[in-house]
Amino acid sequence: MANLVLTHGSDEPLPITRGRLFDFPDDPIACMRKLKARHGNIAALEDEGQRVYFAFGPEFNHQILSDGTTYHSQFFAIRGSRNSPQRRLTSGLLSMNGEQHKRQRRLVMDAFLKKAILNYVPTIRKLTEEMVSEWKPGTERDINRDMTDFMLRLTSTILFGIDDAEMAYRVGHMIDHWVHMNHELGMGAFVANQDIANRYGDLLTFAGTLESEIKAMINQRKGNPTGRDALSMMISAHDSEGSISDDELIGQAALMFGAAHLTTAHSLAWTLFLLAEHPSVMGELHQELKTKLDGGFPTADQVDQLHCTERVVKESMRILPASSYSQRVSAVATQLGPFALPPSAGIVFSQFMTHHMPELYPNPEEYRPERWLHINPSPYEYLPFGAGPRMCIGAPLAMLIMKTVLPTILQRFKVTAVPMSEVSGKVISTMLCPTSALMMRLDEQDGRFEAQAVRGNIHEMVDLREVPRVVRKAA
Repeated sequence: MANLVLTHGSDEPLPITRGRLFDFPDDPIACMRKLKARHGNIAALEDEGQRVYFAFGPEFNHQILSDGTTYHSQFFAIRGSRNSPQRRLTSGLLSMNGEQHKRQRRLVMDAFLKKAILNYVPTIRKLTEEMVSEWKPGTERDINRDMTDFMLRLTSTILFGIDDAEMAYRVGHMIDHWVHMNHELGMGAFVANQDIANRYGDLLTFAGTLESEIKAMINQRKGNPTGRDALSMMISAHDSEGSISDDELIGQAALMFGAAHLTTAHSLAWTLFLLAEHPSVMGELHQELKTKLDGGFPTADQVDQLHCTERVVKESMRILPASSYSQRVSAVATQLGPFALPPSAGIVFSQFMTHHMPELYPNPEEYRPERWLHINPSPYEYLPFGAGPRMCIGAPLAMLIMKTVLPTILQRFKVTAVPMSEVSGKVISTMLCPTSALMMRLDEQDGRFEAQAVRGNIHEMVDLREVPRVVRKAA
């Protein structure tokens, strides 16, 4: 990438880099780091006259995320024709704006309030205990695959009431593949590319197949109107304007399923890895679990007492946020830093970049849960679930899952990284996910924790050089 020097009514050059727009989806973190190093917290990447704008840090996060009138959400660049399956699948909350978004958010919110979430706890407990009952001490497992499979089952059950495991896996993997296809092809909205044009038809065909599966799922829930899962609650929801239409249900179901299972799965997997590589942190957490719990699944009251667990989860989502960037589109002409944005300009903001700012988090590449004893960042300084009026409605449910599943696992098993295994990650479809198997050894919990050297690009995101080697079992 090369710097492009333009002026904006003064002697100061505009912070623009000329390069390939595909440099961003090829490696989002590397691209954003280069832009920030060259230009600071506001920059643009330009390719043959087309620009994508990048805004980093709490000031720009606040400007973009608090103003839903100027900055519209457009999670999918490829919407399809008006009556196509692709249009219906991309019509969930992440693609809605204005009054439509406000109304739909109100209609679906009941499924994510505290009362509803507490109804999901027995299911979370049942599926967690089923998972750990299949694990055996002395074995090595790909923890990321385990967490992804677990969250597929859990998401299917508590959000959509699917008891059929085969259907859950099929729909979940199809939604995952469909989201990936959208983001791989989405850059075609900015750059002419024949390969993308050729694959557009494949996306539309796959969208039709996926919509058929989701329609079957919705029809199944309509046959059980007393269901207590989120989809049943959405089907029953209504206001003065009526209920959620079938077309709207298709979009809500697709996006909620896709957003819920992968982000939480990756957060669980990254947290287990970070704990395995930080024995002193794991030792403190182990003491809390021994003191506050009895070896089983935490109750709601016990969860509220797990303060170290909460710090561990917060720090994991800071240093390796599962949702690492997102985007908005300018609905009208507006000013963003030195840039006079035209309507329909694409703007990227980044949780990962904000969470790694040393002025907000000293030594940001170090995993230090104890920092949460002394800091209280604003919603625009710490935003693993976004911020502002579009903050993720599933955040409380995701936190409950992590604060119950992790203690259940760690009371029974000691997890250790397999020595010299590869641990690499990449942001794909906005999510920071492991790109290699995350191999961990399971042993009976004995309170003795040892970090192991690993390979991979994890070292570019987390500083593991000063990891304590061994923590002895407390007397």
